[in-house]
Amino acid sequence: MTDEVNALAQEYFDFLLTAWPSWGHLMGNYENAGRFDDLSRAGEDAEIRTRLAFAARADAIPADGLSPQDRITREMIAFDGRRNADILDARFEEFHVDPIFGLQAGLPVQMPKFPIPNATVADAMVDKVHGVAKAFRDMSDRVLEGVARDRTPAAFAIDDTVTEIDRWLAGPIAEDPLLQTADPTGVAHPDAWRARLRDAIEADVRPAMATYRDTIRDRVRPHARDDDHVGLTWLADGDDAYDRMIRYHTTLDRSAQEIHDTGLEQIEKLSGEYRVLGQEVLGTSDVAEIFQRLRDDPALHHTNGADIVAASKTALAKATAAMGDWFGILPKASCDVEEVQTGAIAFYFPPARDGSRPGVFFMNTSDPTGWGRYQIEATSYHEGIPGHHLQLAISTELTSIPDFRKRAFIAAYGEGWGLYSERLADEMGLYSTPLDRMGMLEADSMRACRLVVDTGMHALGWSRQKAIDYLVSNSPMREGHITAEIDRYAVTPGQALAYMIGRLEIQRMRREAEEALGNRFAIKGFHDTVLGSGLMPLPVLDRVVRDWVDGQRTAVPA
Repeated sequence: MTDEVNALAQEYFDFLLTAWPSWGHLMGNYENAGRFDDLSRAGEDAEIRTRLAFAARADAIPADGLSPQDRITREMIAFDGRRNADILDARFEEFHVDPIFGLQAGLPVQMPKFPIPNATVADAMVDKVHGVAKAFRDMSDRVLEGVARDRTPAAFAIDDTVTEIDRWLAGPIAEDPLLQTADPTGVAHPDAWRARLRDAIEADVRPAMATYRDTIRDRVRPHARDDDHVGLTWLADGDDAYDRMIRYHTTLDRSAQEIHDTGLEQIEKLSGEYRVLGQEVLGTSDVAEIFQRLRDDPALHHTNGADIVAASKTALAKATAAMGDWFGILPKASCDVEEVQTGAIAFYFPPARDGSRPGVFFMNTSDPTGWGRYQIEATSYHEGIPGHHLQLAISTELTSIPDFRKRAFIAAYGEGWGLYSERLADEMGLYSTPLDRMGMLEADSMRACRLVVDTGMHALGWSRQKAIDYLVSNSPMREGHITAEIDRYAVTPGQALAYMIGRLEIQRMRREAEEALGNRFAIKGFHDTVLGSGLMPLPVLDRVVRDWVDGQRTAVPA
């Protein structure tokens, strides 16, 4: 059975590289370097069929007699196939206009990260650029399908996306973001190669972007949902679509109301922590005053991007030096920090498979004053070490699991671990000052509020403004950042739930393991168990941890 499971896993991974060619290229797979992601309805239908077929084939393999890793592989193929088919079947592309992670926002960050290790891949990049143009044309078709079915985007998302595209197209062609590639290796005439890229951008991509802009502005915007109706619940099938997104991002069967209530509970617990730490750091235990000081005191905020990146690098170095005391499995790949001006406020790219690029996390410094000095360390530990880099680099480097498991990303596990890492960093003694520990609470506030406002908008019918007001009242985030966060939750329903739900589940698993093992509990063993098999759904991780606990109970002490 091992051969059958591993053969199916390799076949599934090969399919993923075809279905998501951009993802594959970023990971260092070059077989599909000339392709870009297919956003057409026909492509969506084909992907649904193929994913469900893989899930059925995984189910058909008997579980009895499989090794622990083969059992996880079998479950992962079935899980990943069905959950992605379930989301594709919701047809989100019909109303997906995204100013946060859409192509017009993501491509300027992605393009320099595509490795170009030889002349063949360099030639393929020209085809990839034409694929970008096709993606914009497909997006135009899909949103018009949505209008015909009365499934439309939020108006603010259209307005912001139009502004972004206008800004892109207003720039000179010589400075187009798609020309900002990695330096090509092995290209005899790089200037001629770059001229081919420029011609493809000018003749194909820019006209396709303009058509997409005109489509969403002139034909979709008149039907868009206003700020009082930004959530999925206002669509005819919105409640079903949101339930799918909850399952997709949390890997759990939790109702929106359950998650909403969990968020309210976490906000109440955090208030007590703020009162204690606020007295030490700011001389007050009044939560509203603490929030106001953290939000508005210029002395507590940065003023330039270079300082933000420098502070991030310092925190990363400190965590790198300490990780051996808390983890038995350590990554070979290094991690770096880079400054960006677009995209999410902070985000991480894992290292390339072939070692051509290290892991890197990005700090968005387009508004340096929006970064509190107290936020840098918590963010660095979340995105770098012991957070996403440790987790994803280890997963990439594992030799005992199939490739598709090394590269899987399951938000509840991945983001749950990232948020767990912020609290773990406190245990590790990494926070430099009590003020830096305040950043840990601030990050918790945002993630707890997400449970409330995401479900509020998409299940309970909250307006955009009500969600903004809730974050203003229950976190120290600045209102400009809050608005950007709320807009993100509005256009990516359910994703924001993964962080706190995942962390609470990992903490529960650890707590139960500590209670069961007593003085036999070893933190390195727990962490290696959580990270040592790659990413997986939370119910599967729970079983893996319980199996480890059972093994520790029966192990003969050394």
